[in-house]
Amino acid sequence: MDGAPAGHHEGPGSGAGLLEAAPTVLVPTLLLAAAGGYLLAVRRARRRNPERGWSGWRSASFLGGLAVLAVALLPPLGPAAHTDFRGHMAQHMLVGMYAPLALVLAAPVTLALRTLPPAPARRLTALLHGRPARLLTRPAVALALSTGTLGLLYFTPLYDSVTGHPAGHWLLNAHFLASGCLFAHAVAGPDPAPARPVVPARLAYLGVAVTAHALIAQAMYGGFFVHIHAPVDRVRQGAEIMYYAGDVAELLLAAALVATWRPERRGRPARAPSPAGPASGRVPAG
Repeated sequence: MDGAPAGHHEGPGSGAGLLEAAPTVLVPTLLLAAAGGYLLAVRRARRRNPERGWSGWRSASFLGGLAVLAVALLPPLGPAAHTDFRGHMAQHMLVGMYAPLALVLAAPVTLALRTLPPAPARRLTALLHGRPARLLTRPAVALALSTGTLGLLYFTPLYDSVTGHPAGHWLLNAHFLASGCLFAHAVAGPDPAPARPVVPARLAYLGVAVTAHALIAQAMYGGFFVHIHAPVDRVRQGAEIMYYAGDVAELLLAAALVATWRPERRGRPARAPSPAGPASGRVPAG
């Protein structure tokens, strides 16, 4: 950690500048495509079973998650995250914690199982029950990928190496989003997850994540073991963003988790959808 600014890149006329400008077109296109695909699936689900339909707040959650991604990845925050550690950390919180929770609560897998033809639905169900999917959706693995990698990122030269190139920022955001979705799904996702443990065990994993985030933010603020090429005051402000914004995101995740407790206590855990898709409009609780 020193007084040099983070994220030096070449000018806008270079290849790096073109790479930085391209996502301003690609990102909105991908977000709009995702929104359109989800809404088309919702329309199909409601046509197939008008009585059951599809929860409107699930749809709102998905669109809200995409809106959070738009705020994080597009100007003004998107470009600022490439040059200012505070912008990077704000982007990290939005992409890695807030957007994943909203997207996961939208139950996109359940929606797909309800709208796909029987053969593709069976293949998707088989994929969900396969060994790789069961491994990745275990809370311990998701925790290691989402939270465990933060120490490696901020306490080694990895952050400077990755963010020294425009493509590195997007790879890092892809990691934050994927690992955040995995952890939110493993802890409190409504989609089926054969390897998901009971609520008390998931609460314990969430507690580990809360503790790890707090320790990393405090170490970053105090300058302990930090290896970030950025001004000290910006690193400290970034640590504050991580500490307080992370707390709020984890409280929201805890609320979503507690909401799944009642079906388990009644002894009626939700079943995974059949290969042809769930028969009802209810989203499985776990």
